Amino acid sequence: MSCISVPTILMPKKGTDLSKWAVVACDQYTSQPEYWQKADRIVGDAPSTLRLTLPEVYLEDADVSERTERIYDTMKQYLSDGTMIQFPAGFILTERWSGGEVPRRGLVAAVDLEAYEYKPGSRSLIRPTEKTVEERIPPRLAVRNGAVMELPHIMLLIDDPKRAIIEPLFEQLDLFEQVYDTDLMLDGGHINGWFIPQGVVTDTIISMFEGLNNRKTFNEKYHLTEDLPLLPFAVGDGNHSMATAKAYWEALKPSLSEEEIATHPARFALCEIVNIHDESLVIEPIHRVLFDADADDLFAAAKTFYAAHGADCEITETAPENAEDAHVFPFCTADCTGYVTVRKPQWGIALATLQAFLDDYMSTRSAVKIDYIHGEDVVKELGTKPNNIGFFLPDIEKNDLFRGVILDGVLPRKTFSMGEAHEKRYYMEAKMIVK
Repeated sequence: MSCISVPTILMPKKGTDLSKWAVVACDQYTSQPEYWQKADRIVGDAPSTLRLTLPEVYLEDADVSERTERIYDTMKQYLSDGTMIQFPAGFILTERWSGGEVPRRGLVAAVDLEAYEYKPGSRSLIRPTEKTVEERIPPRLAVRNGAVMELPHIMLLIDDPKRAIIEPLFEQLDLFEQVYDTDLMLDGGHINGWFIPQGVVTDTIISMFEGLNNRKTFNEKYHLTEDLPLLPFAVGDGNHSMATAKAYWEALKPSLSEEEIATHPARFALCEIVNIHDESLVIEPIHRVLFDADADDLFAAAKTFYAAHGADCEITETAPENAEDAHVFPFCTADCTGYVTVRKPQWGIALATLQAFLDDYMSTRSAVKIDYIHGEDVVKELGTKPNNIGFFLPDIEKNDLFRGVILDGVLPRKTFSMGEAHEKRYYMEAKMIVK
């Protein structure tokens, strides 16, 4: 059975103000409640995915249960009063302009969660690019447990250097019905979408996706001398959304018959499939900000930690010289800026060098919190507040992403991001997860 299937998608009815309907992924702006307050003012009483999702900035608030119940009620209301309608089976071809010279192009489809696994050492055909933090799943699962539909922000990557699968579809736009054409709120840019009904075109697309599993082509593409597990699809964004969908499905499965397991809507997760070679796709590092941390204590601990792992750690005000074989992290605090330089690191990529220390440091300092930040300007804003420390991560070569996962397994959590926060996927489509 193919990893990819043709979903029946839910969309708002014609006439809905889509600029208020579509809201950015809920795992963005997690340290900026003012963003979500502004989104709330923009939406007002209009139908919106803001009322169907829970921004993660509110996950630890005292009223999270009440917010979650309102989400369940609104989902049912939107279905019963016709606010949302179900399309026939089909894909949606998307084109997203978010400020660059070219748009991001993708295909909204369903993926089989039986072909996905996030556990370390997985050999599944769909795997995460980064480590899944399993502690992050339960609060998200609590929101999903009573929901009747999903509105995921998952971006699934394919490695198609010849641009033979998704890109040629844009030469056939006159064959497809355009189903949305709207600006996106709060600097989100503009998005277009075309509906591709199930039929010859969708069958051809699925066949081409299956071609990514050709063993000979796969080994040649990644210069492999042994038959390592195939990886036609890698979760590039929204991994914890995908992991939550998987956990929900695994919990549901024991109560189903074999026939129900084969076709149950919760088995399939909605996502946007994007070619990693899409010209618009820029892989951005995800930076770190620590809260309620003492800089002197942290830097002293860093020197001790790296010395214990056979590395030398220097803290300087200016960029180091002769740092070709070192991992260097610019930082900012309320009092100063500088550089942490780790020479002779035992870790292969710079992010792993920093994250290994931060994990160790925070394991003995429960008051210190961490957030993962898209965009250097936000790091500067948050990192320079009293008792905070911001770390800036270096750029990542996107050509090595698939090969790195194939050879080394998942990367450290929050290694990279597909663009900055305002470029993240906005919720537009939905899919039922109950019968």
